[in-house]
Amino acid sequence: MRIWVDADACPVPIKEILFRAAERKQLETCLVANQMLRVPASPYIRAIQVPGGFDVADHYILQQIKPGDLVVTSDIPLAAGVVERAALAISPRGELYSEANIREALSMRDFMESLRSAGVQTGGPAAFGPADRQAFAKRLDQLLQRV
Repeated sequence: MRIWVDADACPVPIKEILFRAAERKQLETCLVANQMLRVPASPYIRAIQVPGGFDVADHYILQQIKPGDLVVTSDIPLAAGVVERAALAISPRGELYSEANIREALSMRDFMESLRSAGVQTGGPAAFGPADRQAFAKRLDQLLQRV
């Protein structure tokens, strides 16, 4: 298993959890972003900078993943592509995307997007907090126990 991180919007506490997990489990962890990222010196952790542009990091991740890899992303269309390729996708809040729930997540995303484009103020997600960090760490541990 290789861990891929859609790193442009990934919260720092989640990156720190992933860095520790990569070292502990000796798993290659690749952070993909449009900007240069600082990562700890480690044979297991690397940052990959892709050109700027809409969904460039997402497309790179989708081209590189293999079945059984793990992708950390809050991007629902990317998560759908990951699930289609028989890989695992989890959000920074610890939600595991699967064939059973990805269509609903895509539908909700599209619905909210249509509301926003019609001028409706939908607000954003709740602030990222300790409960989210804990949910992510718990889900990650569950997934890595398989390795």
